[in-house]
Amino acid sequence: MRTNLEFRSSTLLANPPEGEPQGEATARFLAERLPAHGFEVEEVHAEDWGWRIQIHHEAFPLWIGCGFYPEYPDGVLCFIEPSRPFLRCWFRKIPTQATTERLADALERIVADSGLAQDLRWWSEEENARG
Repeated sequence: MRTNLEFRSSTLLANPPEGEPQGEATARFLAERLPAHGFEVEEVHAEDWGWRIQIHHEAFPLWIGCGFYPEYPDGVLCFIEPSRPFLRCWFRKIPTQATTERLADALERIVADSGLAQDLRWWSEEENARG
């Protein structure tokens, strides 16, 4: 499952004031464009690790995190939550993969079509844990 998109972009990773989380420029850029791909953005707000784009979704919480990716000086990481194909709620399994894949497609199209990013690469938490 595609959950983590890393890329390089000095334009989409504007330097925030000292002590503020990075990723606001990326989050706001994506939030403006997600509705054209069928995703209603509820809010964009800062977290201690970066910025969060909360997406309206009835069945389960759905959001994108945006922040600095330290692998590169101009590295950006966007990650989709949930990052697993199922969520458990009481005694039910709620499938998430179709929705997150649709969101991953939109995220990739927005970033790739912008002309502001290069070296796009997808990976999942499971791949990262395996090394």
